[in-house]
Amino acid sequence: MTGTPRRHTPAPPREQVLAAAMAMIAESGLERLTMAGLGREVGMSSGHVAYHFKSKDELLLRTLEWSEGQLGLQRRQLLDSGGPVRERLDAYVDLYVPDGHRDPHWTLWLEVWNRSQNADDDGRARQAAIEGAWHRDLVALLAEGISRGEFRSGVDPDRFAARLRALLDGFSIHVAIGLRGVDRDQVIAHVGEFIEDGLMAADV
Repeated sequence: MTGTPRRHTPAPPREQVLAAAMAMIAESGLERLTMAGLGREVGMSSGHVAYHFKSKDELLLRTLEWSEGQLGLQRRQLLDSGGPVRERLDAYVDLYVPDGHRDPHWTLWLEVWNRSQNADDDGRARQAAIEGAWHRDLVALLAEGISRGEFRSGVDPDRFAARLRALLDGFSIHVAIGLRGVDRDQVIAHVGEFIEDGLMAADV
């Protein structure tokens, strides 16, 4: 007597696994995000998850890349939407700053940054590619504002973008970790003042 053939259950699409990882971070933080926990969430064995992602560092980086892909689409839509450049710059800032304490995207970024001290060259290059996309889009937006006369002339778009992103990163970390006395609205107001002082002042 022959046994009944075992039914093969296909693995969920990789995007579904990464979306599940992001949802787990949003619900419970990074503490719950383990290979075994993620496997249970998507109906895979921990070994199967490990086969696809090799290590938790790789899982985190892949999840960050997936999440950044979603944000990248939003960023492109708002930057290509037309209208005053200052309005699009404000929308860029709004997209950049975390929603609040334990924002899942920023929680993931903080963990990847923390682990990057031991990352290999490939991992560092992939992180740099993500940050480079934000920087290039911001430089292009600033250059457009200068060329259209919305921002004052004489501003170096690349230099200003580097300073603006450093300001955004610093404030965003404070919001994401829940530092007392710093909230999202205050951050956006501070950044708005920096933009006003650096870009909107009349030419001397």
